[in-house]
Amino acid sequence: MLADSLNACLLIDEENHGANWNHCRAIVWASQQDCRVEIVEDDGLPVTGFAILPQEWVAKFPDNICSFYFGTGRPPQYHKQIAASLIEADKKQGDYITMERLLHGVCYSPPPNGISTILKNWNQTEAADYSVGDALGHPIIYPCYSLVGHADGLPVEQHPYNTPRIERHRAWRLARQIV
Repeated sequence: MLADSLNACLLIDEENHGANWNHCRAIVWASQQDCRVEIVEDDGLPVTGFAILPQEWVAKFPDNICSFYFGTGRPPQYHKQIAASLIEADKKQGDYITMERLLHGVCYSPPPNGISTILKNWNQTEAADYSVGDALGHPIIYPCYSLVGHADGLPVEQHPYNTPRIERHRAWRLARQIV
């Protein structure tokens, strides 16, 4: 089980409140911790060594949300920007890109000093990932190589756009697994 493998707290939405509600609940839980946390959805697939890999990113970007997954599929309107940003990072030998939005809630780490702002500005009507990222108002940091993959199963929640997802959920690039 993912929570056991990460020695993590597990927040289960037993009453089908939805992803937005449960992510907000996770942010509230994070606000009560004395350390920075990573929020990982149950369909996240951390690379080997994940327990230590996020530490350098959160240390380097203490005021930003660090997202450890960005993937193919939805939302399609950002894929050209992601591709162009990755190409630019490669040219400059950079190891991360920034985006104005949190595009995926699969795995991210909110900065402790921004959690109260996130909760104050939380939008209950948006997708969970947008609610998190838009509430803080800082660029989101994405390592060029995701630290978490994504299980490509059927969604458990009906999305507001009511169109079936046919796109694959895969990381654009996945970090090499370390032992």
